[in-house]
Amino acid sequence: MKSLVRVASRLGLTAAVFAALGLGALGACKGKSGPPASGTGPEVPGRPVETQPPNAPGQRPAFVGQTRAPYRTANVAFDAEVLARGLDHPWSVAFLPEGAMLVTERPGRLRIVGKDGEVSQPVANLPGVDARGQGGLLDVAVDPRFADNGMIYLSYAEAEDGTNGTALARARLVRDANPHLEDVTTIWKQTPTLDSTMHFGGRILFDRTGAILLTLGERSIEEGRMQAQRLDGTLGKIVRVMPDGSIPKDNPFVGKANVRPEIWSYGHRNIQAATWRPSTGQLVAIEHGTRGGDEINIVEPGKDYGWPTIAYGIEYQGGPIHAGITQRAGMEQPIYYWDPVIAPSGATFYDGAAFPAWRGSLFVGALAGKHVARLTFDGDRVVGEERLLVDRARFRDVRTGPDGLIYLLTDDDDGELLRLKPATRTATAR
Repeated sequence: MKSLVRVASRLGLTAAVFAALGLGALGACKGKSGPPASGTGPEVPGRPVETQPPNAPGQRPAFVGQTRAPYRTANVAFDAEVLARGLDHPWSVAFLPEGAMLVTERPGRLRIVGKDGEVSQPVANLPGVDARGQGGLLDVAVDPRFADNGMIYLSYAEAEDGTNGTALARARLVRDANPHLEDVTTIWKQTPTLDSTMHFGGRILFDRTGAILLTLGERSIEEGRMQAQRLDGTLGKIVRVMPDGSIPKDNPFVGKANVRPEIWSYGHRNIQAATWRPSTGQLVAIEHGTRGGDEINIVEPGKDYGWPTIAYGIEYQGGPIHAGITQRAGMEQPIYYWDPVIAPSGATFYDGAAFPAWRGSLFVGALAGKHVARLTFDGDRVVGEERLLVDRARFRDVRTGPDGLIYLLTDDDDGELLRLKPATRTATAR
């Protein structure tokens, strides 16, 4: 089956063509939430799903359950269907009103993927990106009023005079015989820019007022890391702007001297996943942490999330983070952290109808971990963790589609757009 799928991909066959040939779903595989296939570690209800030694064995969580949540399954059988493949390190997927999808490829391309899996030629007239290292074209978001204005928003790494930084642009999507963007305008740029190829953040969210929140990184190098606590720049922040780039008057630091008014929260390392929690309206951000310190935060305006003053984990090359402290008054604690790390990217709170047993769960893609983590909540605390599609791929984005299904992007030079749907028959492996 795998060799047949590779042939189909090289011939440019779409999922729809593949199905029409009587060969079934393109690359479909079965899955079941529950005990994994052998070789992925024991998962016993009531015991932590994570069994590897911690990266920072001497550290202790601030409260019970802050890390290594017990294994909890919903026993949901699902099919993981490959809707499209051949994508070059896809980073983000967003849904258009009629059911098609926009997918960014990190080297600097935007594609339209039809409901049948057909992948368009690259959309023309994108802004130039700096695609070195972790940079490139990152998130794409569709304006809530897209049906009226046709606007989309892109985050990307932008080069500037030997340095670079995260930028946010808007444009009008024109879907004709040659899809392209019009009226491309950069509405916001990160300052200061630095000479680094890492930690761009980049997730875009609209809030209930129509304002945009953009997650950022501190660029990894020491010069940027130390600015995550400073309020005269936007390294290591979440910022909030209006769709034209202007500053909302109710931002927490508006009117304060020597403070950037677009700052919403600060003390972040590198946020590559953020989502709204439908049941509470909370903003939940998941960030790449230190070696032993990937974390989930409930983000509130004006608050300090600690980096680099406090952190769980150690430096990737070994040794403590600064003074090695994990708590300080006035700095927020993560509601959950992973030690060892999973490298989280892309997240969604599931509120669809297709998987009733998963409603209220937080799904997080794992790059280094090569799985999708499903977290169970009791109030604001994580009380269970389950790992799906273990060793299937590096998962870059996770979204709930308007059809109530779950969509995933895999980070690869032959990247895939997957769709999880209820199993058509009992699954025995995942």
